[in-house]
Amino acid sequence: MDLQDIYQKAIQFEFLTIEEGVHLYHKAPLADLMFIADELRKKQVPHFKVTWQIDRNVNTTNVCIANCKFCNFYRIPGHPEAYITNMDVYRRKIRETVQYGGDQLLLQGGHHPDLGLQFYVDTFRQIKQEFPTIKLHALGPPEVAHITKLEKSTHREVLIALKEAGLDSLPGAGAEILVDRVRRLISKGKCGAQEWLDIMATAHQLNITTSATMMFGHVETIEERFEHLIKIRTVQSRKPEAAKGFLAFIPWTFQDVDTLLAKIRGVHNLTTPEEYIRMIALSRIMLPNVKNIQASWLTVGKQTAQLCLNAGANDFGSIMIEENVVSAAGAPHRFTYKTIQDAIREAGFEPQLRNQQYEWREIPVTIKEQVIDY
Repeated sequence: MDLQDIYQKAIQFEFLTIEEGVHLYHKAPLADLMFIADELRKKQVPHFKVTWQIDRNVNTTNVCIANCKFCNFYRIPGHPEAYITNMDVYRRKIRETVQYGGDQLLLQGGHHPDLGLQFYVDTFRQIKQEFPTIKLHALGPPEVAHITKLEKSTHREVLIALKEAGLDSLPGAGAEILVDRVRRLISKGKCGAQEWLDIMATAHQLNITTSATMMFGHVETIEERFEHLIKIRTVQSRKPEAAKGFLAFIPWTFQDVDTLLAKIRGVHNLTTPEEYIRMIALSRIMLPNVKNIQASWLTVGKQTAQLCLNAGANDFGSIMIEENVVSAAGAPHRFTYKTIQDAIREAGFEPQLRNQQYEWREIPVTIKEQVIDY
């Protein structure tokens, strides 16, 4: 394959094949990939603003029967540390979130064997009744699949009920690598790759905005990373014209501290900063129909994330007032509303606060400088 031919296709927003993507990964100089991805970013988001968000990751429950090999957060049913979050806790955390300038809850949890659709409908409705302006970026395809199985229902019926109860958008959680060989090794209890994709396609049909993720740097092959990207791109290409579909793509690295993958299988995250930047650039190149590419500062740190802003990324994600799942596997990095803006400016861009729909927000006058530490 000729690199220049592939570059020309990429710069014209053409869909590259798996083989072309893998060839770029192995053979293209990083500087070339960064340049092409940056040019594509300039055309898709033609300004020098880098967006960021203030939200809080609140977990509905830590009880889970999926038994993912990379997760330290979950507890089995009946465990002394198991919990289900109640409304008093939601009230306190939402009030604090609003006080700190946040407008959204990323609301996720485990696959609890006893929590069906009604539990989530009641929870969403109660939150929206008491806090009508808070946005619910909630659950994810594996949780929707789990609820559907418990209810013996359909994805569409579950999503309609959740949307009517207050669901504003659906995160791209639980994607990991959308190849069943990988999923059997690291997350056998979750839905398969096709069901994940089907749920997202159904959400797009219902005009529910979604995002997509990829967790890499564990047992997947390079080819499987590109298979994942093309599956995301294909679902996006089939969304209704009026739907936003996947508003963003967020690749992040496997965090291995004390996980079963590390302890039992000896799998460790060996992803280098150069490799992460390469994957950010290739994500922009392989996903010409997804507008926003987010750099995962939580898993790769400030400096690597800053470099990603010159490699196709245009979003820095959230300061995450609270985050429990990825941090439990060793992600040590934190930002405040002040330091995230400083980091964006240091990289040569203008920080811009946004909401989940990537609409720009003014920084609230009530915002405080420090992140709550739990």
